[in-house]
This record gives sequence, structure tokens and C-alpha cells, in this order.
Amino acid sequence: MIRKLLLALAAATMLVQPALAQAPAAAPASIAALVSQVQLPYEQFTLPNGLRVIVHTDRKAPIVAVSVWYHIGSKDEPRGKTGFAHLFEHLMFYGSENNDGVFFKKLEDVGATDANGTTWFDRTNYFENVPTQALDLALFLESDRMGWLLGAVTQAKLDAQRGVVQNEKRQGDNQPFGLTGYATLKALFPEGHPYQHDSIGSMADLNGASLADVQSWFRANYGPNNAGLVLAGDIDAATAKPLVEKYFGAIARGPAVKRLDAPVPRWTQERRETLYDKVPTPRVSLHWPVPGRNERAAVLTDVALTVLAGGSSSRLYNELVRTKKLAVSVSGGVQAFEKVSMAEIEVTLAPGVKPEAVEAVVKQALADFIANGPSADEVGRVATRNVAGTIRGLEAVGGGGGKAAALAEGLVYAGNPEQYRTELGWYANAAPADVQAAAQRWLTASAYVQTVLPGERPAAEEVPPPPKVAAVAAPAKGTARMAEPAVGQPPLLQWPAIERFTLANGLKVELARRTTVPLVRMLLSVEGGMAADERGSLGIQSLALNLMDEGAAGMNGPQIAELRERLGAGIGASPGMDRTRLSLDALKSNLGASLALFADIVQRPDYPPAEIERVRGQMLTALQQEASNPVGIAQRILSPALYGPNHPYGAPPSGLGTAESLKALTRDALVAWHKRWIRPDRATLFVAGDITAAELKPLLDAQFGKWQADALVAAGTVTDAAPAAPQPARIILVDRPNSPQSLILAGALLPITGSQDLIAERAAADVLGGLSTSRITTDIREEKNWAYGAYAGLTDGKGQLTSLIYAPVQTDRTADSIKAIQADIAAIKAAKPITAEERGRTIANSVLALPGEFERGSAFLSAMERNQLLGRPDDYYVTAARRLGALTTADLNRAVQLFDTDKLLWIVVGDRAKVEPQLNALGLPVEVRAAP
Repeated sequence: MIRKLLLALAAATMLVQPALAQAPAAAPASIAALVSQVQLPYEQFTLPNGLRVIVHTDRKAPIVAVSVWYHIGSKDEPRGKTGFAHLFEHLMFYGSENNDGVFFKKLEDVGATDANGTTWFDRTNYFENVPTQALDLALFLESDRMGWLLGAVTQAKLDAQRGVVQNEKRQGDNQPFGLTGYATLKALFPEGHPYQHDSIGSMADLNGASLADVQSWFRANYGPNNAGLVLAGDIDAATAKPLVEKYFGAIARGPAVKRLDAPVPRWTQERRETLYDKVPTPRVSLHWPVPGRNERAAVLTDVALTVLAGGSSSRLYNELVRTKKLAVSVSGGVQAFEKVSMAEIEVTLAPGVKPEAVEAVVKQALADFIANGPSADEVGRVATRNVAGTIRGLEAVGGGGGKAAALAEGLVYAGNPEQYRTELGWYANAAPADVQAAAQRWLTASAYVQTVLPGERPAAEEVPPPPKVAAVAAPAKGTARMAEPAVGQPPLLQWPAIERFTLANGLKVELARRTTVPLVRMLLSVEGGMAADERGSLGIQSLALNLMDEGAAGMNGPQIAELRERLGAGIGASPGMDRTRLSLDALKSNLGASLALFADIVQRPDYPPAEIERVRGQMLTALQQEASNPVGIAQRILSPALYGPNHPYGAPPSGLGTAESLKALTRDALVAWHKRWIRPDRATLFVAGDITAAELKPLLDAQFGKWQADALVAAGTVTDAAPAAPQPARIILVDRPNSPQSLILAGALLPITGSQDLIAERAAADVLGGLSTSRITTDIREEKNWAYGAYAGLTDGKGQLTSLIYAPVQTDRTADSIKAIQADIAAIKAAKPITAEERGRTIANSVLALPGEFERGSAFLSAMERNQLLGRPDDYYVTAARRLGALTTADLNRAVQLFDTDKLLWIVVGDRAKVEPQLNALGLPVEVRAAP
């Protein structure tokens, strides 16, 4: 998870929305046929203490998803106790009586993947995918924090996690529009309604939480009879039942949970509010409370709002964005919760447009919909989108989504693990008249209308820290239980055979067959990446890619968007560090049609002049939005400063270019760019999914076999350039007044390239700042509580790499955080080198996590591409265990010497008035810049 975050920070890019092109003759599969493919066989049982258990078997990988859902969330918090459920989610990660340490430590030791916990209005969930041999340990740990927690909850832990949660709140509040959600909830729900406050809670209520409060909260709400356990993956019920009984059976049943009444409010008149924030253009949104997720009305209302505003085929997108060019983005739909759901339409305006003009268009479109309803085709497209999305989600066994989550949601919210099928049936069987009736009933004129205008944002909620509580006696512990179970030997990673063939035109194809779900994923990987954002015309790559779904093979943008939905397919494009990627994600039953459309998008984009101007405007607005986001501001400075503007990695990583360069791009330039870079002689097509080579090759021959590069146009080239000369450590402070937090992003050029086998360097980086138990995370988050998260690692790419440090910290600890990170780096290089225990943890995590990391077909595609890019053999990841295991503690301590503070460039985005005096005391040069 942390590695992915660091790579995303190092190489953020714009993603093209999925697109489709000209319709082939074959009709798409029926919605009923697609729904029939969504099956999750399961067995269930209930322990005498009330714990409900669901088991689903999926043997595709030697991993088991463990998902524990407590039916308790922020809506269950009484007045004055807001944020308790989320605070307790944090506390449950920090030790139980028989595992008194950071929960993630044990999980990292055994190679768990997708491990986390979340809190929302209706539930708190904990989930992890563990290697099969570690299932006993995972069940022991989960049962220990369910039944043996309070003896390990101390005042010190409460104080620490209170600080972490408050910094999590500051991090969210610091984002553009970060304060608007509070206003929305307050307006949608009357005073005292359980859904009126956000799950993060208020600073004051968090400060008021006492140790006695949290103990009472746990006893009242976290009993096994208020929880569900789902095991999905390499497990069956016969094996699972004795294990669950062994670990959870002795936990006593808890009291019946007291539920607060949460009716759907019915407002009788429109309510309006205008807010201000540091955003480039206004935003207008309409909101309604609607029935909860167990009622068909929630689905029907979602269909209505999706037809109106849900994506690039919607009525309002076509009218506001494409035709009238009054907006740059439109979205709409229903956020479904247990008792009440929240419906919304949200429009981000184009520069210079008046909010009242957009609001009038939205209300007229809504009135027309209520009067006349949707078409059958509109309703069918929404249903297909939802079914296809469900099929994609069920490729994974666990994590925040996947099979375990689908079963757990139904179990907890509806008492029915197959509720996902009920909901799919509601989408599939929705009739236009039913959708119209739902809109008439729920999307009334009594909406809450929120307008956000550019301006000075109000100060975020802030309170002084709570007074220190006098030391109290250690909490009493419960009865002793069995010893922690041992973990067996891990199985070797199983890698599918890679089949290769070449089309008549020279296009290389690599196939990994995976039959887990009826999906076929393709990745057309073309040489280019960041270098294809040509330095004389920055932004050209993103503009060219963003236009590929706005006209191809004679179809216009609306036709493409509608056809994409009928097929349930996704076609997209995005630039990486070294490759430009075009991707297809298709349902097996619609593969032929989807592949034909993918071929049109790749080979025959039209680049319509009118669409060029519209998409150019969207990118110019996105450029302004980037300048209002702390991470976007910092990223835009860091990479070009380290590499220099002419280096392949030296362009702004978002790919947005500059306002001047975007305005100068012409259609001829875009067509020429496509001919230089998107061509078969510089590409490889990687395929993973439910298809054989014998099935695939004829389809590819028909759609891609005749594709030829333009012989009169030379291919684009990646020209190496020397990076900028390293400079001594310095700070660039970007002034963003009233920021509730400071964003720290730092890096330095390193004398290594991604083409080297950097297993020692990346393992050492994990110890320093990559794992949840790393030195920097432990110091800044766990011990000092100055941040919700703080990480360090290496960037990605084939060429020269940089170090990367990311830490959003509380404002009054900005300089202290920099000093602490400097000290952590200095210590790991000399006074406190990497220990044998740390070496063992990072190696075990990397080795044992391999089966879980390759659960999804998209992961195989990325690995296949990476192996080709870096010249690795097919079995690179299979042999990784042996190579990692051979690393010694001395190897890691040699590798960690790469990290240096002498040449770090620190980017700090925060409130200058509060931060600059701190930074001046560090003794480093400080350059101050105004926020863009």
C-alpha cells in the first residue's frame, strides 16, 4: 500500500476515461446473461456467541481474505462522542492483551497484503489477505482484539491515536473542497440525526474522549454478536469451522447494541448555501436524502441520477460540457448507506461561467426527466455498467472490495450475504417508468443547493491539545488464552506460462491465461512515457490521449460513451515513466466487439477540432486545480527541479504542461504526435484473462494485423539528457495561507537506475520508510503523532531514480518533522543501523506477500510489462524469494547508504506566517514562493 502511494506521488498522471469506438455487428450480451455470471457460492454458520461466519472457496492463489465487519459506525455515536468509532478503529490496531504491539507488524512479518481498516457511517471493518499458512495467526490476532482488547488500551495509546486521528482530519480538511462535506451533512440532516456528522468526528469531541469512555464504547458495541467474519480464498467451510471455533468460540456474547432512529428526512423547501475555498472555478451541487441501501428506491434513484449526470454519456455532461461548454466536469449518483442514502449532482464550472446559469440548466434537465423519464436504452446502459463493475470487483478475494466485502456487506446490512445479487437484480430489472417514479418522489424541489466560490476559505476546526491525564493503573487483563500459533512454510509463487506470438505487422503479443473471472484485460505498451510529453509542447501527450475517446472511426464522443456502456467495457490511456499505455478491460462475452472498438480508438482517432478546444479547456482548468492542491503544487516543483526540464523524467509529472504550451497545440501537432508515438513497431500487447492463444490470435489478426506505422513519419525517440547538477540541501516554501497542515515532499537524485536489480536498495528503503512499521512512520506517526502518515522510498522507472519523502504534518511541527526525518536517516546509516529483526521483517514481507500481490490480472499485466522493460526473465518474481532470502543485514546496511540528507530538496506547502520562522531555524537556505 505504501509502495503504491510513493510511486503514485513520483509519477502522477492524468487518466483517460474509458472509451469505445464504432459498433461491430455483434450485439452485446444481455444484462440477464451478465448477471448470471455473478455467483459467489458460500457456506455459513453461527457460533453460540452470535458470531456469523461466511466461507467462500477460491483456489486461484494460496491466500485467504480475512474480513471482520463490526456493525457499528459513526451513525451509532451519541451526542458529544463524534469520531469515537473511527478513533476506536485506530486503537484496535495498537495492541491487544496477547499481541501488545502494532497489529501491522505481525501482518507484515507473514506477508499480508491489502491490510487495513476503515470506518464509515454504518460499520467498522478490518481486512487482510494472508498466505494460507498464516490463516491461524490472522484468526488469532483478529479474535484477540475482539475478545482481549481492553487490557492493552492505555491512556498513552489513547493520547497517541487521538493525535494521529486529528492529523488525519487536518489532512482531509487541507484538500480543495475539504471543508464542504461537513456543511452538506449538516444541511441534509436535522439536528441530532445520526447521519449529520462526519465519521472523522470533531476536534473537541476527540479531545474529550476519556479512557473510561472508550472502554464503555468497546464493551457496548464490539461483541461477536455484532460482527460478521468472512473467509474467502484458499479455504473451505470444513477447514474453517474448527479454526473459527478455536479462536473465537471463547469470546463472550456482548450486549444488544442500542440503535438510534435514523429516518429519511423529508424537507419541504429548498435550502441554499454559499461557501468559499481556494479553488480555481466554482462548483455547484444539489443534494437530497433518499432511502437506504436495502430499499429498491435507492437503486432506482441512482439509475436516474446516473442517466442525468453519471459520466460522459449522461444528459448533463452532454449539455453542460460538450454542447454549451459551461462546465468541465459533471457527476451524479447515490451514496448508499444502511438507513439513509445521499443523492447528488455535482458540476465543476468552466472559468468565467456564472453558477446561476449552470444551476438553471441542471434544474431544467431534472424537470424534463421527472416529466418524461428515461429511455430503455439509458436504463439498460446503467445496469450493464453496474454488472460489469461488479464482475471486475469480484476478481479479488479481499481487500477493501472483492468477494469478502461483497458477502460481508450483505450479511451486516441486510442479513443476507447474497444481497449483492438482489441489488444487481434491481438494476437489471429497472423499468423506465420505475426510475421516473423514483425521481418524482425523491429528487424533489426541496434540494440542498451548495455553491462553492473561489475565495478565502474559513479556518478549519482547530483546538488546543487536551490536558495531560495523570497516570492511572494499568488496565486489568482478561483470562489467559492459548499461545500465538506458528506459521508454516510458504508455498512458492505460481506463475502462469507466458505464451508469445507476433502478428503479421510485427506487433508482439504476450499472454498469461487466468480463468478466475470472465474478463480479458489488455495493455498496449508503447515506448515513450514521460519522454513522449515533448519538451517543445508540454501537455501534448495528455491532450492527445484525452481526445482518443472523443471521436474515432467516424463516431463522436457521445456515441463512443454510450457504446462503451452497452458493452460494459473500458478503454483508457495513460503515460507512465517509460511507457505510454493504452488498455482494454473487456467482459469475455463481449470481447470481440470490445476489441474491435479498442482497435479503432488506438489506430483511428479523429481529433475533431471542436473537441480539441473543449478538452483543452478541461486541461487548463485541471492545471488550475493542480495549483490549488498541496500535493500537486509540490510535485510540479520537485521532479523538474531534480532532473532538469530536458531530462526524460523532468516534465511536470501530471502531464498537464503549462497554460502557454497547451494553448499553442494544434490539431496537426496532435495527429503528428499520434503517428510518432502510437505505432505497432514500438509496441507490445500484453494480455491476461480468460482466453487461450488459439482464441486470441484470430481476433487480434482481424483487428490489429493490418495496423501499420506511417512510413513517412519517424518514430518518436527518447533522448537521454544529463540531470540537473545536484545542489546542497535547501527548502522551497510555497505559501498557502490558512492551511491546517503542512505538506512536506522531498527528494534527491541517486546514483542508481531502475534497470539495476535493486532488491537490496528497495528492502532497505522499506525499513527506512516503506513499511507501516518503518523507522520514519514509527517516529513521525506512532511516537510523535505529528502526522497521519509519513513515508520514504525510491521512485520508479528504468532510468536514474530519486529518493522520495512524503509527510503531511501538523503546522506547528513542520520544522521539527524535517529535523526528525533527517535524524532518522542519519541514524539508520550509522548510529542505529538496520537490525537482523528489521531485515527479517522486510524480507519476509516481500517474499510472503508475492502470491497476494498477483491476485488480480492487472498486476500480471504490469509485471509482464516491467519484465520486458527491464530485460528480466519470465520467472523473475518466482525466483525473487531466493534472491531476497540471500540478502544479509550487511547488504541492507550498505544499500541504505544511498539515502542522504546533504542534497535533499525539501518542498513545503503551508502557511508561511506560521511555518517560515520554524524553517529558518533549521540552518538551510529557504526560498519562498507564492502559491500558484
